[in-house]
Amino acid sequence: MSHAPHANFRPVVLVPVYDHEGAIGAMVDAILQHPLPCLLVDDGSGPACAAVLRDIAAAHPERVRLVRLPQNQGKGGAIMAGFSAAAELGYTHALQIDADGQHDAACIPQFLALAEADPGAMVCGHPVYDESVPKHRLYARYLTHVWVWINTLSLQIRDSMCGLRVYPLPAVTRLMREVRLGRRMEFDTEVLVHLVWRGVRIVNVPTRVTYPMDGVSHFQAWRDNVLISRMHTRLFFGMVLRMPRLLWRKVAA
Repeated sequence: MSHAPHANFRPVVLVPVYDHEGAIGAMVDAILQHPLPCLLVDDGSGPACAAVLRDIAAAHPERVRLVRLPQNQGKGGAIMAGFSAAAELGYTHALQIDADGQHDAACIPQFLALAEADPGAMVCGHPVYDESVPKHRLYARYLTHVWVWINTLSLQIRDSMCGLRVYPLPAVTRLMREVRLGRRMEFDTEVLVHLVWRGVRIVNVPTRVTYPMDGVSHFQAWRDNVLISRMHTRLFFGMVLRMPRLLWRKVAA
């Protein structure tokens, strides 16, 4: 099923890429099965991946645009650079999908249809895992889920770490201007909590997630766990400051 967006709904598929030269070609091919533009953000990749990305962009000049960051910024930094580029190009929504092949690009029409029906909402993938999921990652995710539920005083966000989601660009670019967000693996969770605090509605969509045997992970256990722990601490104190408003919102709903 294809999705032809209306004139006032201009989505782009945003893919942050860092040394995924083995997977990104198949991902872009899957994205281009849909009538949508694709924005690749090269997050300071090495020569091999940078060359693959240049070749992909050159092969699809009308569909694929490449933004290259000279130095690695982290996943959050790459995504935010993509948001800025997408907004400057006049897009209204960015469908983020990770470059590593964990997510099925066939879900794109479903996610965009939901975003078009509720343009101000965040459409977030809620992973449905198969046997390939590493158990330690699964357990760690649930700990983050609990903190997210505490820090939003709600269960709106079913999963804050899924790399398949649709952002309303006006809301998220305004947030970027007003709040300093984490630039690495903590970004996915932090940005959602801030958007919920601002009243953005979350639409959760079950989506299949697989972990390829030859997949490349850039999660650095010590550094990223420290950053995530600091993020949860910041968000907890932010929730305490916002608690009266968040509780009033629940009563008034």
